[in-house]
Amino acid sequence: MNVHKVKITSGILAAILIAGCTDLEVKEKDSYLIEAEGVFAGVPPDATLNSAYLDLRDWGNQENLYALSEVASDELLVPTRGVDWGDNGIWRSLRQHEWDDSHQYILNTWNNLNRNVYKLNQLLASESEADAQQTAEGKFLRAFNMWYVLDLYRQVPFRDVHDAVTSDPKVFSIQEAMDFIIKDLTEALPNLPTTGPGGNTIKASKAAAHFLLAKLYLNKHIYLNTEPAAADMNQVIQHVDAITEDGFSLNEDYFDTFADANNPETILWTDAEWGNRIWNGLHYNQGIKTNTGGGWNGFSTTAEFYALFEGPDDSNEKGLGQEERRGYVPKERNPVIQGIGYGFLVGQQYDSLGAPLKDRPGNPLIFLPEFASKTTLTGNNERNGIRIIKYHPSHGSYNRYYVLARYADAYLMKVEAILRGGTSGDAALTLYNQLRSVREASEATSVTLNDVLKERGRELYIEGWRRNDQVRFGTFTSPFPYMNNSDAFRNVYPIPANALTTNPNLKPTEGY
Repeated sequence: MNVHKVKITSGILAAILIAGCTDLEVKEKDSYLIEAEGVFAGVPPDATLNSAYLDLRDWGNQENLYALSEVASDELLVPTRGVDWGDNGIWRSLRQHEWDDSHQYILNTWNNLNRNVYKLNQLLASESEADAQQTAEGKFLRAFNMWYVLDLYRQVPFRDVHDAVTSDPKVFSIQEAMDFIIKDLTEALPNLPTTGPGGNTIKASKAAAHFLLAKLYLNKHIYLNTEPAAADMNQVIQHVDAITEDGFSLNEDYFDTFADANNPETILWTDAEWGNRIWNGLHYNQGIKTNTGGGWNGFSTTAEFYALFEGPDDSNEKGLGQEERRGYVPKERNPVIQGIGYGFLVGQQYDSLGAPLKDRPGNPLIFLPEFASKTTLTGNNERNGIRIIKYHPSHGSYNRYYVLARYADAYLMKVEAILRGGTSGDAALTLYNQLRSVREASEATSVTLNDVLKERGRELYIEGWRRNDQVRFGTFTSPFPYMNNSDAFRNVYPIPANALTTNPNLKPTEGY
């Protein structure tokens, strides 16, 4: 195998310069193939595209992108229990909106996304000779990663593979970044496969491209700091309708959507392990046969978020009339689910035989809606906090199936787009009630944008969309439990300090 030596910065390997120059050996198998004289010679398209799909596993991590999207929102927090989950305040600073431009998850997410974009730039260069479908899939994946950079940071750096390694990456304006993403997706659509529901392969599809276009147009006015335009909302509606035409529909069994890809809703998924979505909230004594060690007793939600769901306040035991999405706590012997409930786990917890569990000090394991303090996330015991679970260990403790995009999200985007001025043959209230009926929730007599925000919380909780939704609806920097910082600039994450020092084309984010 040929090995080429080239003087490059770590920014090429991390996508954007974050450190000084060094001599690195770049091997073909790494898909970073550059001739010694600095002339790009292409990458193997099959291996590079496969690597780009593997990068989607990062979305299943509980840190980095997921933490920025969920832990900083009103639906998920990580309380400190003694010394557990203290981690030098890295979780608390997100929930309390006290991060700065040196926060590790902000830096990691920036590096990971921009690295992914650069890898796809290599794939899409003519020298790599990708075929039409490889090119289409590469453009979708590049747009997917770049959209997250835009949404989180509002500055999108870009390095062409033919740029000199000593040059500073240019930075797209918000409009330029949106135009670039739309162009990638529009050009990709004709050569992406038409994949209906129930797909067992991890592939970009026409439906996935329509989903991302709908997401971009729905948020466009936020990025540009303008009012929603009817034309943009009509684009949302058209792209969601295209997904419907491909055969996607609402799943009658809500939690079945998170078992495997064989369901009517999953548009895009990755083979990331789902273990941390199960175990990061469950108590140490909530084990099953394939994981007798139990959970990690961290991630929780608040009584305020739990109260969004229909059902009695004091219990979530099965059969109490709660809406389907709230789930249930099993009380009876059940060898299949082995004592682990679905949705929101509150109150007394039980083992697989139906016997009440205890915490490690010997107290009844009753998950409490309240935390130790109304103002701080420290000082909690093992029982404080309602726990949430969507991916169930009965389908595998560390199975590899993680949903990135699903139909119910697109469906609610259409409802929202109609309320924001779009035109459709469907009435927003009719669509809204159809979804609620499928989820065994009562029908409404009217629907407002605030109702849609609440419904998106009920439908999409812990799926990675809450920050984006709260920013769009203007609630991300309005006080909510354990977050009293109303600084509007925190709607956007700061460009990491390391990136600012290595690329003068980047500007410090306002407010930081």
